[in-house]
Parts: sequence; structure tokens; C-alpha cells
Amino acid sequence: MDTINEEVRSEIEQIASGKLGTKDHLSSVVTRQRERLMQLLYAPMQRIAALTSQTTHASEQPLGYRSSLDALLMEVFPSVPYAKYLYIMNRNGVQFSSSMSREGLIVEHFGRDRSDRPYMREALSVANFLDRNRETCYQQWPYLGDHTQAVDFLLCEAYISQNALRPSMTATYFLRDSQGIHIGFLGADFALRDLPPIEGLYEDKRRSWHFSPTNKRDQVRQISRLDREIYTVISVLEELITFRGVYHFKIHFSSSQTVVWQMDDPYCYRILGVTDLLDPDSCLAYPNRPYPEQAIIQPRDIRLVLERMEALRRSDNSIYLRSCSLNIFNGMVGTSFSSDGSYYIPYDDFLKADCFG
Repeated sequence: MDTINEEVRSEIEQIASGKLGTKDHLSSVVTRQRERLMQLLYAPMQRIAALTSQTTHASEQPLGYRSSLDALLMEVFPSVPYAKYLYIMNRNGVQFSSSMSREGLIVEHFGRDRSDRPYMREALSVANFLDRNRETCYQQWPYLGDHTQAVDFLLCEAYISQNALRPSMTATYFLRDSQGIHIGFLGADFALRDLPPIEGLYEDKRRSWHFSPTNKRDQVRQISRLDREIYTVISVLEELITFRGVYHFKIHFSSSQTVVWQMDDPYCYRILGVTDLLDPDSCLAYPNRPYPEQAIIQPRDIRLVLERMEALRRSDNSIYLRSCSLNIFNGMVGTSFSSDGSYYIPYDDFLKADCFG
């Protein structure tokens, strides 16, 4: 962080010290956090894109000088705050450089095809739109805080990373040659847990949540939307618990709703619908918090408990898990089954394969 210029450092401090009103709702807090990140990242990525064009002489050999690109990425990487990886791709989403990380260059990433990743599908879709609608291309770029447009910059929707299985985000900057022709992308990856902290919690809307329960005489498990997307839900919940101050949750599988309690506001619970849980951006609405030392369950075991809950949910179509809960301070797991049986057991017993006989 010592190599970040003073302009960027000032922006970081402003974001870190910003207060979010407690009357904001989840979607507005997420939108505000994304806007602040866009303001923070646009300028350094714009500068790097300009240097990239100078380095590669794009009009003669588009993105062809790997060694020059790698050297440039090593030099400019510290200027992109909170970045985990920085890399350059051609216009089809294939990497034309190594990836620069906090540990150094990752040369095996050269030639990696990122076109099927969520952030590149979004960026490529925008690029295709611009090719077909050049006369209106400026209308789609978002605005910065000073009412200027962040042209050629996309802060893509959050997603679950392939390797770490954690909520992540990618910023892309469109690279152009001297004639303004799109020739590639500059990409910067971020782990949501590494982004600047926010203060305050959103206020959960007071509203009724309705769902139609299945006929009790028909005990066959019905697959809900939460069941179909359970691994995204697991990654989002793991992030909220280990890095966002959530200490207790209860999942209702049939209604695809989850109730969470957060340490900053322990007397009020918040209800997350399946749409919230399937959107990793929702994590941005919760302030960064260190994992509490008083917790009985260790952070590394959170995902194991969540995966065990998922396994119990799908283990039998007649006797199956309806709801489950976890409290990290007392280490207790609560379960409710279709047979009307309910259990509260220590999490380490819960992780045993034969814990329900």
C-alpha cells in the first residue's frame, strides 16, 4: 500500500471512513458500495490502460509483447488498491499476459481462456453491443461522483470464484488502439473480503414473507430454488459468517429463505430471500468484521457444517432436512426434519457421518 499515490490513498481513506445510514435497505447499500468502488478503481485502471497501449504498440501487433506486458503489470500492480490479480486479455477474453498477484507473476495463466467466466461474459456482451451500436455507445457507461462517465470501465457483478469458492468481483477496462478500435481488456480481480470496509447496517424492510407449504401427507421432498443453487448459497453464507459479522443463521429450505443475526445489531434478525443469497454482491451490505475469538466453532469448519447440511437435505426424499441453524458462539447446530424430528447437537458431533443414527 505504500506505493499507492496520494490521490488514490485519499480516496481509500474517504471510503473507509464513510458512514452508511442505518435506514438504507440492502439493495441501496450494495449500489452505494459499488459506486464507491467504481470511483476508487476507475482512475488507476485508466492510467494502466493508457500505458498498456503505449507498451504494446497495438496498431502494429495487438497485445503481442508478453514480456513487456508482464514487466508493466509488475510495475503498476501496487497502484490498483485491494487487487488480488491483474492481467491483460485479447478481445475474445483469452489472456495475453501472465497474471500479476501479491506474491508475484503467475506465468501459467498466460493463454488462459476466461471467456466463460461470469465477469467476461458480461464484458463481452457489452463489447458486442458497442460494436453494433457505435453511435450510442456512450449512453451505457455509468457515471462517477463528479458526474463524468466511466467510459470503457465495467465493475462486473460479484460471483463465486472457481478456486477459492468465495465471493469475488472483477473490474475490466476496455483496451483500444490509436484509432479507438477495441483490441482487448485489462482485468483486475478482487476478493470481496479484501475490499474497503463500510460502517453501519442496512435496515431490513418490515414486510410479510409468504410461501405455500406442501401437503403434509405428501412427504416427498420438493426441490426449491435454494436447493438448485445451494453451492452459491453456501459460499455467500460462509463469507457472511467468517468475514461479515453474522454469528447465527437459520435456513428454511422449502421457502428458500434464510434468517441471519449480525453482531453489530444482535437484537434484530434480517431475512434474506433466495435472490439475495444467490447474489454475492449482497455481502457488500455487511461491514467487514474479524471472526470473534469467543466463537467455539473454527472458521475452517463453517463450510464443512454447511456442506453437511446440504448432504442431509438431499440424502432421502421422504425423511429430509426442512430447516437448519448454526450459532458460532455456542457451537450448536439445530435441525428440523420432515418426520417432525428436531435436534440440537454440537457442531463436531454434527459433522460425524453417523450423528443421526
